[in-house]
Amino acid sequence: MSVETAADPPAIGGEADPEVLATVVAAESVLSRRFGAKIQLIEPEDLGGSERSVVVRVRVSTSPFSLPRTMVLKRYLGPPEGHSDSFVREAASYQLFTALASEDRMCPELFAHGSDSRLVVLEDLGGAPTLADKLLGDDARAAERALLSYSRSLGRLHATTAGREADFDALQRRLTPPDLKDPLAVDGAAALDELPALLADELGLPTTPATLECAERGRQLLDNGRHRAFSPSDSCPDNNLITTRGVRFLDFEGGCVRNAIFDAAYLRVPFPSCWCPFALPAGMTDAMLAAWRAEVRVVWPDFDDDAVFASLLLDAQLFWVWLSTWQHFTRPDAARTHSSSLVHTPRASQVLLDRWQQLAEAGAAAGLDPVAEHASLTHAALRKRYDASQPLPLYPAFR
Repeated sequence: MSVETAADPPAIGGEADPEVLATVVAAESVLSRRFGAKIQLIEPEDLGGSERSVVVRVRVSTSPFSLPRTMVLKRYLGPPEGHSDSFVREAASYQLFTALASEDRMCPELFAHGSDSRLVVLEDLGGAPTLADKLLGDDARAAERALLSYSRSLGRLHATTAGREADFDALQRRLTPPDLKDPLAVDGAAALDELPALLADELGLPTTPATLECAERGRQLLDNGRHRAFSPSDSCPDNNLITTRGVRFLDFEGGCVRNAIFDAAYLRVPFPSCWCPFALPAGMTDAMLAAWRAEVRVVWPDFDDDAVFASLLLDAQLFWVWLSTWQHFTRPDAARTHSSSLVHTPRASQVLLDRWQQLAEAGAAAGLDPVAEHASLTHAALRKRYDASQPLPLYPAFR
C-alpha cells in the first residue's frame, strides 16, 4: 500500500501540519512493509527539523510486535540536492551502526527506512540534554564532563568504524550512492583553490608559496587512505545527546568515511561547521584531544607519536580555517545555517577572528613559521576590517 492510497489515516487527533501528517502516514507504510503487519502511530510531536526535513516523535498505538512505545521519524522533503543525497548518507549511516553490537552503537537504532518516502524511523532517545545545552548552561563541571565524554565517544566511533569503509559503501550502493564519497570534496577543494585570491581581493594579503604548500597537505588528507573511519561530518554541539549511556550522535546528513584527523581538528578549532560557537577555556581542547587519542590509539598507534599527530592535526586545522573563511566571504548566509537558541550569539566576525588566532598559536607551537605568520597577518587584517576589539566570549557555562 503506497503512502498516497493508505486507506486508514493515522489517528493523530486535532489539526496537524500537512507535512507532519504525511510523515506519519509514510512511516506507518514503511513499518508495515518492514514487519509484515499493520502498525499504527499516534500523537505526533513536531521536533522542528529544517527546511530540508521534517522530524516527528510519535507513539506506537497498535503493533503485534515488541516495538518501543515511541519513535522518531525523519523525512526528507523534495529530491536530492546537488552532489550529495543526505537521505542516502543518513540511512546508510544508521544501518552501519545498527548492525553493530549495542555497546558500539553511538547513535539511535534504526528500525526501518524507505527510499520512496525518503524517511528513516529511529529509536527515541527522549529528552536527554544536548552538548549545546550543557555548554549554554551554568554548570562548568557538567560542561567539562560533557565535552570530554563527547571527545571520548567520537574517538570510540572512529575506532569502531575504522576498516569499515567497504561496508558503508555497500550500504549506500543498495540505495543510490552519492556522486562523491565525502561532502568536503567540493567545497574543500574550492576553498583551497580560491581563498588565496579572496584574501588578496578582500584583505590585500598575499599567500606565500610556503603557505600554499602547507594548505595543499589538507587536500592530500581528503584522499589519504590512512586513518579513515566514519565521520558524522557535522558534530555541532546541538547534534550530540548526553544520555545515561554516554554521548549519542545525531544528524548524519553528511555521514561519510574520511580521514579521522579532520574530526580531531574539529575539536581544536572548535566546531568549524558551526557559526555560533563561543570560546573554550584554556587547556580544554588539549584535554579533549587527549581523550580522543586515548580511544583511537588501538587502531592507529602512530597517533601516539606527538610529532606525527601534531603535524597532521595542524594540516587539518588549517584546512578547516581556510574552508570557513572561504564560506564567510562567498556564502555568508549558507555558512550560518547552524545557530543556537540564544539571542546573543557571537558575531560571525568574532568567530572567524578566533579561528585565525588559534591557528596562529598552533602554528607557532608546532614551529611551522609559514602557517603562524600567515595566520597572524590574516588575523590582523580581519581585525582591522571588522574593527574588532572584543575577543570571542567563553561559553556561558565557563564564565
